[in-house]
Amino acid sequence: MVLNWLLIFSLTYLLATSVVLIRNRFEFSPPFSSDKDTAPHTKISVCIPARNEEKNIAILLESIVIQDYTDFEILVLDDQSTDHTNEIVTILRHDHPDLIHIFSGAPKPSGWLGKPWACMQLGEKATGDIILFLDADTTLKPNALANIASTFRHYKLDMAAIWPKQILETFWEKTVIPLIYYALLTLLPSIYVYRDPRWMPSGLKNRMRPAFAAANGQCIAFTKSWYHKIGGHEAVKNHIVEDVELAKAVKKHGGKLRMFNGIETVTCRMYRNNREMFSGLRKNFLAGFQNSLPLFISAALVHIIVFVLPYLTVILAFITDNPELFFLSVTSITIILLHRLLLAKWFGWNPLYAFTHPIGICWFQWLGLVKIYDQLTGKKTDWKGRKV
Repeated sequence: MVLNWLLIFSLTYLLATSVVLIRNRFEFSPPFSSDKDTAPHTKISVCIPARNEEKNIAILLESIVIQDYTDFEILVLDDQSTDHTNEIVTILRHDHPDLIHIFSGAPKPSGWLGKPWACMQLGEKATGDIILFLDADTTLKPNALANIASTFRHYKLDMAAIWPKQILETFWEKTVIPLIYYALLTLLPSIYVYRDPRWMPSGLKNRMRPAFAAANGQCIAFTKSWYHKIGGHEAVKNHIVEDVELAKAVKKHGGKLRMFNGIETVTCRMYRNNREMFSGLRKNFLAGFQNSLPLFISAALVHIIVFVLPYLTVILAFITDNPELFFLSVTSITIILLHRLLLAKWFGWNPLYAFTHPIGICWFQWLGLVKIYDQLTGKKTDWKGRKV
């Protein structure tokens, strides 16, 4: 009986999130097309913090210099790299001396995390009307800058957050990374990042507005005036999920923010193997839950009930010849698979990995246990040679 009620909870959760996912399929739109925009160009400063990015930086820079857009500058901050990042950028700069600019990052002050410090230095040097921050592991499509400029004008934005199409190569990338997008697109109606929910009482809107803030720091852009109005990256200098905090700051100040899917705009190879992925997500996993262990553990229990339990109970139902348990289990599994297949079709991922969903959930549960250990013992995570 208890198992039946847990599965009813699972089904209720999945049906509710189905509504959010279907809505996002229509409202989580791509950036506005520059083909429909006849306004004059706006200068864009493309800012790239780079620490030990010798595998990625050339690919990104080569994708930027061939942009259809013309009014932009590229600012690269070599954040005390110990590999060949500086040399690679310097070589490319010889071919594009008026376009590519490289700066040596100053030592990180106390109280700052590495990425906000690097981005703040870039923000201070930017001269464009739009400041675009890109992670070094991203790549732009040729129309990206033109579309970003058009998007700011069309929606009258102060900040834009573009979620890249993730390039997935290894088994663990294909199993784990889609779950990040799954959580985003089944839990947050993306349109509420742009406007207040119409159903919400007016007295709650101002207080709740930051709760609907979200962003992806791999590709975020601001108007220069709003970037400085919210205090730039100095305002989030000690936040691991600085992208979300910047989005909250824009919304708190009454700015306009919108999220876009970047399938045709920007791609990203976030991690290249399981070890790298585990370390990368380990540094900010708990921060995504406001560093609250009760919230973190509660979310873990919900995920186990909703996404793992049905796969166990369907076997139990088959063994015990329990038709009700079997029906509830199969229905939950079917909805999960439909969700994942929709995302695979949408983002161009291998649909076979829809069937590894519970494996990915268990991977995150193990990561969660490690993060709880880190929190209780004060252990810091190593990331690119720094403790985080």
